[in-house]
Amino acid sequence: MSDVNDKPRRRYRSATRSEGARRTRQAIIRTAAELFAEHGYAATSLAGIAQAAGVARPTVFAAFGSKAALLKQVLDEALAGDDEPVPVAERPWFRPVWEATDPGGVLDAYAEVCLVIARRAAPLFEAVRRAADDAPEAAELWSTLQANRRAGARMIVTQARKLGPAAPGLAAETAVDIVWLYNDPPLYAALVTRCGWSEEDYRRWLATTMRSALLPSG
Repeated sequence: MSDVNDKPRRRYRSATRSEGARRTRQAIIRTAAELFAEHGYAATSLAGIAQAAGVARPTVFAAFGSKAALLKQVLDEALAGDDEPVPVAERPWFRPVWEATDPGGVLDAYAEVCLVIARRAAPLFEAVRRAADDAPEAAELWSTLQANRRAGARMIVTQARKLGPAAPGLAAETAVDIVWLYNDPPLYAALVTRCGWSEEDYRRWLATTMRSALLPSG
């Protein structure tokens, strides 16, 4: 029996070890993002990711559990910009949407948000879309991505309509449909990556097009 005066031992967690684990995790995520975008989901294995990242396969499995879980984490970080548990709508680069004082300002700010997200996530959206036909886990993730984009579109329409009138006769749900169409990252891939548009041209076109579709003329 231990002495009543004995103090329980405190579990010691090395800050250096924790930071090392985080760096390893981020290296895996960066590598996985590159391989998923370049080779597709089906052709990318955990073993291949581990080899390219310079770690053992059990390390990848221990950190993420499965290829589907790793793909989801890669997408989450591409959408948010890092691994901090902060929703997209609360990110500093989303703040101009909430600070806008009129509907046009909301749409201009959201066009910039769409650019920021698409720059990071467009290739990964394409990888998930291609995989969705054959991999149930990818199909589920694709469905979630579409639902999340629609939720974002609804949030923007609601905010814009709080600040001013919409185009005459435009139902709120139709406005959500329109924003959901335009906030799709593959649009960035088509116009910037394939057609050679500058990012500023893309942002300006997106803002102008959403304004024209959603707001009163003039």
